[in-house]
Amino acid sequence: MPDQTGLLQRGPLRRAGTGLLAALLSCTAALSAAASAEIYRVSQEDSVIGTPFYVKTDAEHTLLDVGRHYGSGYDEMKQANPSVDMWVPGDNQDVLVPDFHVLPDAPRQGLVMNLAEKRLYYYHSATEVEVFSVGIGREGWETPVGTYSVIEKIKDPTWTPPASIRAEYEKRGETLPAVVPAGPENPLGAYAMRLSNPSYLIHGTNKPWGVGMPVSSGCTRMYPEDIEALFAKVDKGTPVRIVDQPYKIGWRGDQLFLEVNLTEEQSPASPKQVVPGKYAQADDVALDWDEVRRALQENSGLPRLVGVRQGAKSWHKLESVF
Repeated sequence: MPDQTGLLQRGPLRRAGTGLLAALLSCTAALSAAASAEIYRVSQEDSVIGTPFYVKTDAEHTLLDVGRHYGSGYDEMKQANPSVDMWVPGDNQDVLVPDFHVLPDAPRQGLVMNLAEKRLYYYHSATEVEVFSVGIGREGWETPVGTYSVIEKIKDPTWTPPASIRAEYEKRGETLPAVVPAGPENPLGAYAMRLSNPSYLIHGTNKPWGVGMPVSSGCTRMYPEDIEALFAKVDKGTPVRIVDQPYKIGWRGDQLFLEVNLTEEQSPASPKQVVPGKYAQADDVALDWDEVRRALQENSGLPRLVGVRQGAKSWHKLESVF
């Protein structure tokens, strides 16, 4: 059972599970562990998974520690907790864990990565999915959008930095060796999966603070414990779709949710541009355009309830969370 007041006692970080429950409307941290941790189950008609919840911080841990414990990366923890200091959150501080997502608009097969949210989805099937925070390529070294596959799996990889990266290090007065051997100094970590665009890998890292940030040279970084778990499950030939969807919209039952993930440099689109016509023009959908605008303004990275099916008794205001 996870510690409901914060992180577990000192020791290796452990994932508490993606099925944790919280009392949404009252925003309490009433958590309960799911029987099958880290796997979300969703009907083929729905596309919203998870439940956000609050935990209490302690004086010994940063917001990054809290995020890693629950599988969240830097940017999403910052986005969900804009008033909390990332490095010194303080003792007994309420911190929102953003365990709540709209699935990307992509086939539910293999691996789907959404660059806008820095998140990787692994579909066991169309109705079972695991979610991982990832680090992606920084400006000028962006991770490329496209459809690929896993062509190679490597345990304890060596790193052969390309000439472009070695030149970049030289400009900073640093010299990279031609080959970095496997071990704690290797930036690829202990596991790597090569894509059919062979310059790009999904790999671990020796700098886990970069997970959830655009800091790599194009490859995808994962927490060491996450890549180890994923590596064991993903076969060669698994499809990998990389998309860039800052606006995601989808159903959970009769409720329609909008999730917004914009960078600080991006300005939100207009509400009419964000909500597709199949929702905006449907006779059986009641939209609250004020909620759409609020989702765009807040850019919290958390799904916001913006509509319901006509006649459904499922409209709840969740301002205390969103």
